[in-house]
Amino acid sequence: MTVSPFDSTLYRALLHDDEIGQLFSDQAEVDAMIRVEAALARVQGGLGVIPEESGRQIARALRDLPIDPASLAAGTRSAGVPIPALLDALRKRMQAPQHSRYLHHGATSQDIIDTGLVLRLREVCDIVDARTRLLLIALADLADLHAELPLAGRTRRQPATPTSFGAVIAAWGAPLLGQLEALTQLRPRLLKVSLGGASGNSSALGKNASEQRAALAAELDIADSELPWHSDRAALAEFASLLTRINAALAKLGEDCMLGSQAEVGELILAPGGGSSTMPQKQNPVQAEVLVSLFHLAAALDGAMTQALLHRQQRDGATWMLEWHALPQICMACGRALQLSIAMVTQLNPDAARMRANLEGLLGLSYAEAISFRLAELMPRADAQARLKQLCADAVEQGIALPGLVAREFPDIDWSAVATPAAQLGDAPQQARIFVARVRAL
Repeated sequence: MTVSPFDSTLYRALLHDDEIGQLFSDQAEVDAMIRVEAALARVQGGLGVIPEESGRQIARALRDLPIDPASLAAGTRSAGVPIPALLDALRKRMQAPQHSRYLHHGATSQDIIDTGLVLRLREVCDIVDARTRLLLIALADLADLHAELPLAGRTRRQPATPTSFGAVIAAWGAPLLGQLEALTQLRPRLLKVSLGGASGNSSALGKNASEQRAALAAELDIADSELPWHSDRAALAEFASLLTRINAALAKLGEDCMLGSQAEVGELILAPGGGSSTMPQKQNPVQAEVLVSLFHLAAALDGAMTQALLHRQQRDGATWMLEWHALPQICMACGRALQLSIAMVTQLNPDAARMRANLEGLLGLSYAEAISFRLAELMPRADAQARLKQLCADAVEQGIALPGLVAREFPDIDWSAVATPAAQLGDAPQQARIFVARVRAL
């Protein structure tokens, strides 16, 4: 197995997200850093910070200047970051020392690397936003179709009261609506330029440092940053946490689908799954399993991003490197989980007959709460609950449905109007329709 299964030839088709993976390739990182260097030279030339002709020449040369990431490896090993080696390579390729001397003017390595990261995270945000919306649409279509389909609700892994499949779907999708809104709110704090120089005080940039920074942000179409964020990693940690929360919502969807598709439950029909090497009857819920696994990985790595909030003094290489391990994998886990969720939901089908059979096959115990409330109209509530608790035990012991036992003891009440799914769905159908309306209003 490779160090990361994401990049394994063997496991790639199962776990890898090509779009996200491309954004975190070595070439994508180098290209993003070159783009930042070119933009910096262009705006500094325009502002007269460096000769205008030098700014134009640098920007033009860097536009079509391919750099092999492998050629920067030795320099990265020595410096701990690729920028010094990259600058050497760019200056050699330009073969114009009168202009290349102004490359990287006033910036520090972290400015270029962090701003290049932001350019790639902007695309990650776009991918996550688009896929979350696609998933929400698929969930809304399913919730709308099954808003009133009854099934046994389960709490703490035990049968509870009736609910609707539409309400179950709404519970899967509601957190995603919140995370979609959170992503929109986070973008300005996350997608911002870094240009503070060696210690963040912009001294090498000169008197118009703030103007250069704002111009660079505008050139790259990202937000300005009035304060340096070399040691302020809050937005990155918040982004990692947001992606992990999306993974959590998808993992719940996966867990519920695995439980609902178990042979002894049989309420959900998933797309054909993975077979067993020895048991021909098996159809393992592979997609759902991957969703759960990716969440556990993201949650563990999210802890590393929280630790990376501690950037000592003005800049800290050790904790910065921790982000390099954690953030790309968190992005990959979220992107892949969204892909799998869309595929799984669009092929998900409920077995209405099995849902009804399971609900009725529980000896009517799912109606116990409703029956107790109706009995409480005839006697003190505590007495009603005690009486019904005994009747529940009798139903289990005798194998007789609870509504039948209650009808024998209290024949004057029309229990058929109480002990039915339609009477006990509460506002579950409305929950489904509220969710559908919110998705379709996006």
